[in-house]
Amino acid sequence: MTSKTLNEEAIRVLQTANAVEKAQTAQAVCAAWRAGELTNDGSIWREPPDRPARPDAPELISATRMPRRNPSGEKGRFALLHSLAHIELNAVDLAFDMVARFGCRQDGVAHPPPPPGFVDDWMRVGDEEAKHFLAVEDRLIALGGHYGDLPAHDGLWEAALETRHHMMARLAIVPLVLEARGLDVTPRMIRRLQGAGDKESVATLEMIYSDEKGHVRVGMQWFHWLADLNGETPHEVFHRLVQQYFRGKLKPPFNHEARAEAGLTEIFYLPLSAV
Repeated sequence: MTSKTLNEEAIRVLQTANAVEKAQTAQAVCAAWRAGELTNDGSIWREPPDRPARPDAPELISATRMPRRNPSGEKGRFALLHSLAHIELNAVDLAFDMVARFGCRQDGVAHPPPPPGFVDDWMRVGDEEAKHFLAVEDRLIALGGHYGDLPAHDGLWEAALETRHHMMARLAIVPLVLEARGLDVTPRMIRRLQGAGDKESVATLEMIYSDEKGHVRVGMQWFHWLADLNGETPHEVFHRLVQQYFRGKLKPPFNHEARAEAGLTEIFYLPLSAV
C-alpha cells in the first residue's frame, strides 16, 4: 500500500472549499504528519493551485468597498470577529501553501531544499491557524451567526500570489509583515472586547496572540536560514524584498515588545515605516 504524500494532502487542504471542513481537514493532515503516516520524499511533486478553494460566502470584495461598521455593540463585535475569522482562514491556506509549495519540492529548482524542520514548523503553524479559525467561528455562532455572514476583502491572498515562486519573499511578506501586523493590532482588539465584557472572545484572542508570536518567530528563523545560505545580511535583503513585493509602507504604531519577543527587531521594520 502506497502511503499518501504530504504534498497531495497539503493540496487537499487548499482545495477544500467549506471553511470549517478546511480547518478540520488541516488538523487531520497535521495529525497524520505527526503520526508518520505521510511521506515527503520529493519524488512526486505537484504545484499547488494559485488560489485556494473558498466557500460561496462571504462575498469577497475590494478593501475600498468594505462597509464601515459601528464598532460598538454586539454587531460591532461580530464584525470584528468575522474579520478575524477571515484572516485566520487565509492563514490556514498560507501555511499549507508554504508546506506544499516550498517544503515538499526537493529538487532545488525554485528554491534550496529546506531541512526537515521547515515542514515540522509550518505544519504546526497550520494546525494552530486551523485551531484559531474554529475558535473564532465558535464565538460567531455564540453571537448568533457564522463566518460568511458579512463580506470580506479580497486582498489577503495577493501576497501569496506575488510570492508564489520566491520562498524568501514569501517568508518576508507573510510572517514578517502580515503576521507581525497582527501583533500590533490584537492587543487593541482585546481591550475592546474586555470593555464589552466578552470574556470568552478575550480568551480566544489572547490564545491567538500568544501563538502568533511563535509564527513570527518561525518566519524569522527560516528567513535567517535562507539569508545565511545566500550570504546576505538579513535585514538588508528584507528591506529589498518588502519594497519589491509589499504595496505601501509598514504602518505604526508597532508593538515593539511583542515583535522583539518574536525575534523581529527594529532594524527590520522601522526603516520601512510610514513615519
